[in-house]
Amino acid sequence: MTSWLAIIAPAWIAGSILALLSAPLGCLVLWRRMAFFADALAHGTLLGVALAAWWQMPMGIGVALVSIAVVLGLVLIDDERLPADAVLAVVAVSLLCLGLLTLTQLTDQQANVLGFLFGNLLELGWDELPLLAGCALVGLSLLSYIWPAQIKLATHEALARIQGINPTRQRLFFMGLLAGFCAVALQAVGSLLISGLLVLPALTARLWSSSPKQMVIIAFIIAQLGVTLGVWGSIWLDIQTGLSIVLILAILFFIALIFSKLTKIKFRSARHP
Repeated sequence: MTSWLAIIAPAWIAGSILALLSAPLGCLVLWRRMAFFADALAHGTLLGVALAAWWQMPMGIGVALVSIAVVLGLVLIDDERLPADAVLAVVAVSLLCLGLLTLTQLTDQQANVLGFLFGNLLELGWDELPLLAGCALVGLSLLSYIWPAQIKLATHEALARIQGINPTRQRLFFMGLLAGFCAVALQAVGSLLISGLLVLPALTARLWSSSPKQMVIIAFIIAQLGVTLGVWGSIWLDIQTGLSIVLILAILFFIALIFSKLTKIKFRSARHP
């Protein structure tokens, strides 16, 4: 039992730390309608890891460089004739392909591809938790600083402009936070599933919340539940940890969706016999 806890405990603590950050960030992603951007940025982390391995530099620098390139690239290719979601989908697929190509052909990381794609939280040790906690604390501090402006922009952008809020600057702040989260969450759920860890808890919470604060709290509870069941499920089913966590979150979302629909039907039937 002690040997099991030595493996599971740091993974669970790391996942819990990530849940603290993913819940409010995920809610903002939904409110700001940036789910496609988060997906593109998440896929870009794979290319960042590949470039870092190729150039023999820290992974964080590679991810940061790719994130900056993605933001600048989206500004340059912005065209009113092209739907924004379609452009982001193309960027996400392109980044994923480039990342896989670079990782498998130009580096010695072929054996770690599955871990980069789907995460492997169980490999995280006790010595890595302080750094992860520090990154999460910095992220939460920055998020609390920009939170009021982000809420105003998500609610009514024109009114926020009148109040002196700069949408472009706030968008860049938020993009930077998302990029940082993607870099930190890469080992937990992998490049392919980061957007699931962000969006699914917030999407589920939206079904049961009536205020922004309530939505963030419920999203955190759901994210924590997904991490806990996902870590144990990955051991029981012998599958990738990130795959297990996101699968649990998806199951929780569909259960909540079905239950909410059934509740509405019963409520309507009671009112209109």
